[in-house]
Amino acid sequence: MTTKTYLELSQDGGGAHKFYEVTVTGTLVSVRYGRIGAAGQTQTSTFATVEKAQAAAAKKIGEKVRKGYAPAVQGQRAARAVSRRAVSSAPSTARAVAPVLWRFRTGSAAFGIHVDDERCWVGNQAGEVFTLGHTGEVQARFSLPDGVKCLVADDFWIYAGCDDGRVYDLSSKLPFAAYDIAADVDIFWLDIHEGVLDVADRSGRLTVIDHEDEHQWSRSGRGEHAWMVRADADGVYYGDSSGVTAYAPDGGGELWHTPADGGVLFGWQEDASVYAGTARRKVHRIAKKDGRTEAVYGCDSPVYSCATSPGGRFVFAGDNASSVYCFAEDGTRLWKLGTGGGSALSMQYRDERLYLVTTDGSLLCVDASEAAIAAAQQGTVPVAQDIKLAAALPTYAPATTVAAVDAVRAAPVGTVVVECVQEGGRTRVQVVTEGYEPGWNVQFPRAIREPGARYVVDALHPASGGFYRVRGDIRRLL
Repeated sequence: MTTKTYLELSQDGGGAHKFYEVTVTGTLVSVRYGRIGAAGQTQTSTFATVEKAQAAAAKKIGEKVRKGYAPAVQGQRAARAVSRRAVSSAPSTARAVAPVLWRFRTGSAAFGIHVDDERCWVGNQAGEVFTLGHTGEVQARFSLPDGVKCLVADDFWIYAGCDDGRVYDLSSKLPFAAYDIAADVDIFWLDIHEGVLDVADRSGRLTVIDHEDEHQWSRSGRGEHAWMVRADADGVYYGDSSGVTAYAPDGGGELWHTPADGGVLFGWQEDASVYAGTARRKVHRIAKKDGRTEAVYGCDSPVYSCATSPGGRFVFAGDNASSVYCFAEDGTRLWKLGTGGGSALSMQYRDERLYLVTTDGSLLCVDASEAAIAAAQQGTVPVAQDIKLAAALPTYAPATTVAAVDAVRAAPVGTVVVECVQEGGRTRVQVVTEGYEPGWNVQFPRAIREPGARYVVDALHPASGGFYRVRGDIRRLL
């Protein structure tokens, strides 16, 4: 005999939009949960007797009901709204093509990019994230449940914002869902600073969520279609169809607003300035301190993306006509070249290389050194290496469980033990190992939290908000 209980928690005005389903078949209890309209994730447990299985299921259902879940009919509520970025790409009007060193085709339009000391990350609309070495070799693939809107780094940690409403932490061996964004937030872009998530959406709203995945504050901008959000310790810099606005990170008070020609389509930041690419063929450099426009960089078509070299010495831009530009800091255009592979939807500069992700789903590595650019302007470019996937490429999907280790044996030297505890009706994670702040919580994947359970982690790092972040593997103590 099989019994099934289906519950939903759906709140208007920015609340949750989730389902929770418990199925009991004999001694098996299956729990399926996730965003309404999505397939969700499933966990199955086996019990010694039918009675124990039914008791466990009743306990799970009771816990959800106390949190506000209620019986529902599956399919009556719609899935969350998702906007796919409508982009076009015309042939380049540049006279020469950029010196592309290598090209990796992901198979779907790509928006997310991050380049660090060890690897390049690219995420596409098919929900795939690939990591590659700086010379192009493909190292790993992550398979996420929905399209990747963007990839952002917060110190060591790498996050992917997806169309399923979740933000996934890709920093460990297995990805975990780190943040769950309310159903009425149609995500356009996001940024993370010291564990605090800032989300810009279709309606022109900025939503701020803390390290415990709890809403802090939100503000409606002066426009809509907010494609830009960048954050640091002093502000959150948000761009929509009306221009760029800076908000105080604590509480969201407006610091300044600067109009920009046309809608803002992309944003970048350096220590003292933010850069806003617009539909009116310009990139605006704006002072973080007071919102003053410091320079304007003129392109020949609407600007899809922009980036800078360290300190803003060079400013790069990609337009909707498959061209890429380089400007001096003062606004002087130094060069314009065709990408040879679609329009750049995101970009990043590192060590004389310009990395582009494009409308045709490619990650391009461009040699942006002075000698290579000069040769390209004269028509001499290298033969781009076409990177292929390895047959045995490791693929990682989001995890809802972790490996277990024997608690009788001592934890490896240098690791830290943490514990899930009930606090004010919520499950928090706190440090058990001595030598840490006793009142600080630990940012921890919600999918594996269970009251009373203990875990061992490789390391904990303090964040400025008064909490710890996990670095490395997570294992459950038996």
